[in-house]
Amino acid sequence: MLKSSSLSEEQRAAAVALFETGWGAKSVATKLGVSKRAAGRLYDRWRVRGGTTLVAKPTKRQFSFEFKLAVVQRFLAGETQVSLAQEFQLSSPLLIKKWASLYRNEGEDGLRPKPRGRPKSPFEAPSQPESELQRLRRENERLRAEVAFLGKVQALRDEDRR
Repeated sequence: MLKSSSLSEEQRAAAVALFETGWGAKSVATKLGVSKRAAGRLYDRWRVRGGTTLVAKPTKRQFSFEFKLAVVQRFLAGETQVSLAQEFQLSSPLLIKKWASLYRNEGEDGLRPKPRGRPKSPFEAPSQPESELQRLRRENERLRAEVAFLGKVQALRDEDRR
């Protein structure tokens, strides 16, 4: 299980044991004195994974855009999160809820993979080769700035000599 969970290992084990005897998430939360939200998330995972709920998955799976889109479309058509999570062996029904939210807010682009890392600086290599006119204009602008700078330096030197 995740180390960041608000439930201790003993609480999670006790909760799963109670789920298996027929208890619901709210009653387990009350009995163990834990948050209903944490118990509800654990209950959803238990409904999907059963007795293997407490076993950590070895790797983080990557899902393709097409896979996410198909799952979200089936969810929006009326299938439940839990049944879809069981069918596709997802770690939690909350994944489907997150994907559906992204799909509603951003459309299909929300489900597409995002580039990792920082965005490239606009000052790095240009994406298109510069035309000769653009290159000359840029050089002209640089030379004007250089002349203006040198003029100010000369004026300061002249001022110091007086």
